[in-house]
Amino acid sequence: MNSDKVICIENLEHSYGNNKVLHGINFTVEKGKTFGLLGKNGAGKTTTINIMMGFLAPDKGKCLVLGEAAHSLSPDGKKRIGLLHEGHLCYEFMSIDQTEKFYKSFYPQWDMEIFDYLMKKLGLNRKHKIKHMSCGQRSQVALAILMAQNADVLILDDFSMGLDAGYRRLFLDHLNFYVKERKKTVLITSHIVQDLERFVDDALIIDKGKVLRSAPLAELKNGLYGYRIKSAQDLTPLEAEAEIRDVSHTSGGYEIIAEIPPQDAAVYFFSKTGVEVTPENYDITLEDAFIALTGKY
Repeated sequence: MNSDKVICIENLEHSYGNNKVLHGINFTVEKGKTFGLLGKNGAGKTTTINIMMGFLAPDKGKCLVLGEAAHSLSPDGKKRIGLLHEGHLCYEFMSIDQTEKFYKSFYPQWDMEIFDYLMKKLGLNRKHKIKHMSCGQRSQVALAILMAQNADVLILDDFSMGLDAGYRRLFLDHLNFYVKERKKTVLITSHIVQDLERFVDDALIIDKGKVLRSAPLAELKNGLYGYRIKSAQDLTPLEAEAEIRDVSHTSGGYEIIAEIPPQDAAVYFFSKTGVEVTPENYDITLEDAFIALTGKY
C-alpha cells in the first residue's frame, strides 16, 4: 500500500440480512488530509466507519487502515487511531479527572497539555461530573479526549449530534487548529453539510450505500449552477426535467440548481416553460450541491 494512503477502501459491500447498505464503494484518504464522508441519515456512513474500525467485516471488498486490514488491526495500529463514534466518548458517572485517568491508561502518547488546555477553556472544576454537563460541554470533553490521544488518524462519526450551531463551530475551530498544526489525517462524517465546507480538503457524497460524487472540495460542485428567478408563474414542472436538480420556492420566486451553464440558461428555461425569465446566476454552497445530488427526501 502507498504510504501516503492512510485509508484505502475498494469495492466495499455490506448487508444486514437482506438489506444491502453498501454497494461497492471506493475511496482513499491521503496522509495529512481531512476527508468528509457526507450523506443523509441511513446513507451508509456509520456502517463504513464500523468496517474501518474492525467492528464489522465487509461482505466483499477491501478496507485497509494504516496499511492493515481493518478487521484484523494490530494493537499498535489501533493505538494510532482516535475514534469519536456518534456523539460523545464520555462515561456520565465519571468526573473530568476520572475520565482523563481512564482514557490515558490506554494511550502511551497521551498529551496532558492539550487536555488541560481545553479543560481550562471549559472553566469547570476537574471534579465536575459528566452527567451534570450540557451537551456542548460534554462535546468539549470528548474533543479533549480525542486530541489528547495524539493519534495519527482521527475518525469522527457524526460529531455534531445534539450540538447547537455555536458549539459545532467551536468544536471544529479547535479541531481544525489542532489538525493543521500537528499534520493529522482526519475522516469525518456528518449530515450537517454546511459545517464542513470550511474544514475538509476532499469529500465523498454517499446515498443509499452508493457513491454519488467524490472529489476535492473545490471540484465537488463542478457542473452544478444556481439560478434565482423572479416569477409569479408556476415553475415547479421543471422538477421533472433531468437537467434540473432542485427547485425551491423563495419569497420572490424560485432558486433552481441545474446542470445548465449560464450562457444557455435563459433559452433553456424558456424552452421548457414558455415563460421569459432572467435567471440570475449565483455560487452554490456545498449544502446546495449535496441537496441537488441526494434530493430533499
